Amino acid sequence: MRNIFFLILIIGTLTLGVFSFFWPAWFWAFLFWGPLCIWGLYDAFQPRHSILRNFPLLGNMRYILESIAPEIQQYFIERTTDGKPFSRNQRSLAYRRSKNVSDTHPFGTQLELNHSSYEGLRHSIFPTEIMEKPPKVLIGEGQCKQPYHSSIFNISAMSFGALSNNAIMALNRGAAKGHFSHNTGEGGISSYHIEGGGDLVWQIGTGYFGCRAADGSFDDQKYKVNATRPSVKMIELKLSQGAKPGHGGVLPGAKNTPEIAEIRGIEPYQTVLSPPGHRAFSNFHDMLNFTDKLRDLSGGKPVGIKLCIGKTEEFTQLCDVMKETGQYPDFITVDGAEGGTGAAPLEFSDAVGLPLEPALIFVSETLTRYDLKNKIKIIAGGKVISASNLLKMLALGANICNSARGFMFSIGCIQALRCNTNDCPTGVATQEKMLVKGLVVTDKSERVYHFHRNTIHAAMELMAACGVSHLEEVDIDMFVRGNEFVAMQDRFFPNKMEEIAVK
Repeated sequence: MRNIFFLILIIGTLTLGVFSFFWPAWFWAFLFWGPLCIWGLYDAFQPRHSILRNFPLLGNMRYILESIAPEIQQYFIERTTDGKPFSRNQRSLAYRRSKNVSDTHPFGTQLELNHSSYEGLRHSIFPTEIMEKPPKVLIGEGQCKQPYHSSIFNISAMSFGALSNNAIMALNRGAAKGHFSHNTGEGGISSYHIEGGGDLVWQIGTGYFGCRAADGSFDDQKYKVNATRPSVKMIELKLSQGAKPGHGGVLPGAKNTPEIAEIRGIEPYQTVLSPPGHRAFSNFHDMLNFTDKLRDLSGGKPVGIKLCIGKTEEFTQLCDVMKETGQYPDFITVDGAEGGTGAAPLEFSDAVGLPLEPALIFVSETLTRYDLKNKIKIIAGGKVISASNLLKMLALGANICNSARGFMFSIGCIQALRCNTNDCPTGVATQEKMLVKGLVVTDKSERVYHFHRNTIHAAMELMAACGVSHLEEVDIDMFVRGNEFVAMQDRFFPNKMEEIAVK
């Protein structure tokens, strides 16, 4: 193809030259032909891309198509139940609920109901009345001066930096209107977290952003200033997160603007790689002493830890220490390995950590075995986007659920899969000012509010359909798998198999 290109270039140039000689009007064709030839020659001799060297000009189609591959996949190839990490049906549900329009679904389910992956709810012949008020969960009762009444569905950790300022403001205003909490993510507290008036869960990661000394260590006084803010209702100490457990947070340099760098206490335009572990402690005894210090310096607000379960024996050791010392966090956020993030190495996203369901069961059962479940609230995070997801996590042992990507959908995310490039087309996960302007805070904050309200209402409807009146009654017996009652005699000639066998 390379030789063919050179041949076409020579023949085309000579042909245009001849035509221009006899008919001068043809000379204008060189305005198009000239740049095209220069572009092709550049492709043919540049050293970086073998496709372009071997297929000048034509090879660019490969990169153009590759750049829009997610959109082609999403809009033209995937079925309504196929998309990853969220299917079109799941995304559509979030969009409709956030817009406060009908969330009904036509013509029956599109799922394989007899498959083991299907999970349904056992409804009751005698449904109960739907609860009048959304349920709340008290966190920090017993050891906190300022316990917090939390919604059962809240905004999970997403930093300013990973998300735009308009996205943060929309989320926070929606949380304020709906009376639920907004986790700051490890990037610290910005003015955009404050102006909306929403309840904040301040997350502290290994970079200690917002409470960071000049040498990168933890600063008690800076922590106290932020922790005692009236809008900060709880503090979450992040040990690890589901999308990249064992790996520190990542903020691409393109997103690290001077404003974000100032909030975090770092240099701008440099890729930020938070340390994998904490400098303030190196064992469970010191960690629990540290959480006690965080609680005291905050004025008695609930303090919890967030982790993705890896080595289960380590969590058991933590419970041993909690039982031995009588020290314990007010809540534990269990993040599943299916959790999302704007930027993570593929190996960490795909191959590290336990999924949410087994991790949640393990944490709940272990706390129960150590007689700690009644003292420590469990928060679940990992692809919780619908009311049935929410109830399932509660049934597996959680007291509260967090959602990040569900609320991203509510403010316009289209799953373009460009969170790590600073090119998010909807202005959600970018710092490009022109893209951010496309996200209108007043409109999107209402969608955040409606997504939360309608999801909670749907959860209460499902509880009522199952004959459940209180959160404490939600358990795994409410659920059934698609193949639970399917055996050979159930699928083929029911009650006839034994007769056939005798004959």
